[in-house]
Amino acid sequence: MRFMMIMFPKEYTNAKAGWVPDLKSMEAMGKYNEELGKAGVLLALDGLTPPATMSARVTFKNGKSKVTDGPFTETKEVVGGYWIIQVKSREEALEWASRIPGGDNETVEVRRMFDMTDFDPETQEYIQKKFGDEVAAEMRQ
Repeated sequence: MRFMMIMFPKEYTNAKAGWVPDLKSMEAMGKYNEELGKAGVLLALDGLTPPATMSARVTFKNGKSKVTDGPFTETKEVVGGYWIIQVKSREEALEWASRIPGGDNETVEVRRMFDMTDFDPETQEYIQKKFGDEVAAEMRQ
């Protein structure tokens, strides 16, 4: 099963353009990320800059898109980064999430990613034909 762990750091809401985490935080997160890698569960990860740094939103209405440049003053929660992990169960994903070296004002949401078993056979066949064996195999994991 694949899960995405999404970090919501409260400090991002008001962070100025150019803000970066301090070295101590980076070292702790680096150690955690190494543990994920050594355990063989890490598929992807990345940190995101605060919304004040070149952010934009694309909204959709009536089949048309509209781009709005940030920062966004009404934002209450901002994604600061994510991990994609592959584990055997929800419980294992939650165990990894509980080991993240998060601060007092940080929250991590853990969400399972779709896999082929979520779809009916007709949709599975469509995915296989449309996107090929590689995507279908990835979704089976």
